[in-house]
Order: sequence, then C-alpha cells, then structure tokens
Amino acid sequence: MAIGAALIILPLGVLFFCSGLIVNIIQAICFVFIRPLSKSTYRKINRQLAELLWLELVWIFDWWAGVQIKVFTDKETVRLMGKEHALVICNHRSDIDWLVGWVLAQRSGCLGSAVAVMKKSSKFLPVIGWSMWFSEYLFLERSWAKDENTLKSGLQRLKDFPRPFWLALFVEGTRFTLPKLLAAQEYAASQGLPIPRNVLIPRTKGFVSAVSNMRSFVPAIYDVTLAIPKSSPPPTMLNLFKGKSSVVHVHIKRHLMKELPETEDGVAQWCKDIFVAKDALLDKHMTEDTFSDQELQDLGRPKKSLVVVTSWACLLTSGALKFLQRSSLLSSRKGIAFAMSSLAVVTLLMYILIRFSQSERSTTAKVAAAKPKYEGKPSETGDDK
Repeated sequence: MAIGAALIILPLGVLFFCSGLIVNIIQAICFVFIRPLSKSTYRKINRQLAELLWLELVWIFDWWAGVQIKVFTDKETVRLMGKEHALVICNHRSDIDWLVGWVLAQRSGCLGSAVAVMKKSSKFLPVIGWSMWFSEYLFLERSWAKDENTLKSGLQRLKDFPRPFWLALFVEGTRFTLPKLLAAQEYAASQGLPIPRNVLIPRTKGFVSAVSNMRSFVPAIYDVTLAIPKSSPPPTMLNLFKGKSSVVHVHIKRHLMKELPETEDGVAQWCKDIFVAKDALLDKHMTEDTFSDQELQDLGRPKKSLVVVTSWACLLTSGALKFLQRSSLLSSRKGIAFAMSSLAVVTLLMYILIRFSQSERSTTAKVAAAKPKYEGKPSETGDDK
C-alpha cells in the first residue's frame, strides 16, 4: 500500500475500527444478557447496532468516493424492496458487490437486517466479521457434507425474523475472473452446456437448499445483475478509500418464490436458466452500455450515513482529546511508542480488509490444469472471498 494511500486511509480506518469495537462490545453485551430472554428484542437492537457500523462503509461509498448507483427495475419492485423478505442472487463481478448490496439495502430501509452466506473465515475478521456473526450471517466451511445441515438450520432461524430481511447468495460460488471463466467455458463445452461469456456456471446446491427451506416464508427472489459502464473505472475497496468515483449499473428482476418449480432438479435448472439469461443481458449491456429493458429508478442518496459518520467522528475525537489531556500519553517515549503502534495496527487491519475484498490473482495455466468439476464441488455454497 503506497504511503499516500495509507495517509488517506489511516484516519478513516481509526474511525471505523474504534467505532466498530464499541459496536462489537455492545453487541456482545446484548447477546449475553438480552438474547437468552428475548431473541426478537435482541434482533431489533442488533439491527440498529449493525446499521451504525455498516453505514460508515455506505458513507465511504456514497459520500467520500461519490460512487453512483443507477438502478434499472420496475416501479412495483422498488415499492416492495425493504418491505418483504427476499432471497437475493447476483453475479459476482467486482470486489465490492457485497457493498453495493448494502447500499441498496440502506436505501430500501433494511440495511440492519441484510444477511449473507459467507465462508467461515470471514467471521474472524476484526470488527466487520464479528458484527456479521452477531447479525446471524451464515458461515460455511465450503464442504457440502459439513455445510448442508449448517445452512438448513441457519435458514430456518430466519423464519421468525422480526423485520423484512434480505439474504444474499452468490451462487457462482466465487468471483468472476478470466482464469475462472476459461475453466467454466472448458467445463461447459465438455458437458454440452451453454458456453458462458460474462458469468460463471452457478453451483446450485446452496440455492436449492435456500429455496426449499425458505419457500414458506420468503415471497420473492431478487435477481440482481451488476455491470460497470465502459467509461467508468472498476470500483475497488482501495479506490473507495482513495475517494475515486465510479458508476455501477444494477438490474433487478423480481420473481415470486411460489412460481419456482416444486422439485429440487427443477429449482436447480431454474437457477441455471437465470444465469444463461443474465449472460445474455450482460452481452446486451456491453453493446448498449445500459440496461435498456428496464426503467431507470431514482432511489435517492439518504443522508443518514453522513449524519452517523459525523456523529461518530465528533464523539471519538472529543473522547480522544479528553483522554490525551488526562493521560499525557504523548509526553513520554512509551506513550508515543504506544500511539504509533496503535496506528500501525489500524493500518494493518485496513490492509487486511482491503486485501480480503480483492479477487484472487490466479493464472490461466493453473486453472487449465485443475480441470474443475462444478457439480458437487466443496465451494458450492460459499463465496470465495
């Protein structure tokens, strides 16, 4: 990480991790003392706490970097977003697809109750991973033999969720990269399947399990397609912290859960067909540089994240100044060494967060040699972050 970038990221990192630790501590207290008495009350409180943390990243997206989200969908879908439980499936093209989802959830009023299927190691990330655990994200080990029951029980726990939630599932199982596309194309050709161009072949076990376990209480599936216009640089976490703007096009199509096939094989094929259609939609977007089949909707840019970040900044700055005045921390060599060490730890944590969000740097040669098998692969249900 360049020195200039570190100087920009450091104050944002200090704000995020200090406020995040405060949120984590309160979440832990609520988990220990409130959840055993009332799970519903705990969830309502945790929803507000998680939102206080997630809004900081939304602020970076919306106000610091000024990324524009252009949403293409119908007015009925916009009206229902945030007012109903929904299973969200999306192509996984950029490093910050998950953050785009958070921004959409915040503008729909359900950021605090947005959850996702993640790989197990994610919950060990300081602050952000811990908060995800308290917020009932579903963490899998990437082995279907181990994850099947974990996923089923996690989905069933959502049945009595007190507020409308979104469950995000990246059914491609990993981010889109050229080496992975080449592997997917090789597999598709060997199996007589449609050759993908802009997406990977969906791994359907997790999706089938989600539909089977949520069909009775989740009315809709949001089929989301993300694309970056040709004139816009691809958004990355590092670019967001540097304040570099981008544009993201989001296409949303709402499907009724009750209209899906009844059999598991039928649901799996439905998912595959959706991604074939998504591939064609992305072809069209590359030609037209827009999603012309849906109307552009204005979801606004709420100022709540701006208020929350300003409040956190004032609170923590005031607290830090009072602490320094009373402790005389910077008046001794040990105190200065402690302060510098703390800043170094924050910088390292931010570096880990940024690296965690980035796509893997694999090579075509390695992928070609791997000869991947898509059905039944251990990463069927998890995101390869």
